[in-house]
Amino acid sequence: MRIFVTGATGFIGSYLVPELLAAGHSVIGLCRSDASADRLVRAGAEAFVGDVNDLDRLRGGARGADAVIHAAFDHDFTRLKQHSEADRTVIAALGEALAGSARPLIVTSGTGLVERSAPDGPVVETDACAGSATFARAATEEAADAAFSRGVHVIVLRLPQVHDARRQGRIGLHIRLARKHGRVAYIGDGANRLPAVHASDAVRLFRLALDRGSAGARYHAVGEEGVPMRAIAEVIGEGLNLPVESIVPGEAAGYFGALAGLAGLDLAASSALTRRELGWTPDGPDLLTDLRRMEWVGE
Repeated sequence: MRIFVTGATGFIGSYLVPELLAAGHSVIGLCRSDASADRLVRAGAEAFVGDVNDLDRLRGGARGADAVIHAAFDHDFTRLKQHSEADRTVIAALGEALAGSARPLIVTSGTGLVERSAPDGPVVETDACAGSATFARAATEEAADAAFSRGVHVIVLRLPQVHDARRQGRIGLHIRLARKHGRVAYIGDGANRLPAVHASDAVRLFRLALDRGSAGARYHAVGEEGVPMRAIAEVIGEGLNLPVESIVPGEAAGYFGALAGLAGLDLAASSALTRRELGWTPDGPDLLTDLRRMEWVGE
């Protein structure tokens, strides 16, 4: 297949493009600069220079493809609502380009956007998205649902904390806060959990979803159902040689700032249905192993 990939030169894209090429697919990667285009070409992909918010250009890339993977998103928390609504528009444009065909559109979402059907259990694939009125980022899944209702072959792939030994997603924010405050904090007993997956396992699931996924389905790229925040804090403390301590919820805003609302939540997520339906078995390094392998100087 010819697969059009947004976010082709980002963190996920740096793993996804080689995964798709190795499986025998052709990749057309959306990129914004000549340098990014050169990296894609050297990797064996075709570069499609443009901005994800240039909707006419975006539709053109999608129309020339057999499938689309939308992996681009701006994770600037200070402008989350703006970026989430922009993503809604992008998904609508991609859906327009694919409407009336069986060509799949894989949309990237997050396990943290989900409303638990079982209050004490992990979120599961059949749990509904929280909705953008609750969390702005949920505009992505609302847009995917809207495209599906118009007959687009949409598949939603929810990501947890994606990691390797260089990048840790949200954990990078915890590391920067620890450096700023000279200590590593977690809330209460630190038993609240963060689900995780190694980047190599995540992109293998993208490929399997293309090959075997059902239209309208939601899949969870969860390798570890939940890693306790206290354990994460302790490894960060070891790496930075900083003290680790518990804080009460009332102190969270002072330490975590914009991250305070997430820092105490238990975000455990299951991938049981995904593994069963798509035959996916993650085997990459776990989150704490990758954290211990990091080069802490200059992080």
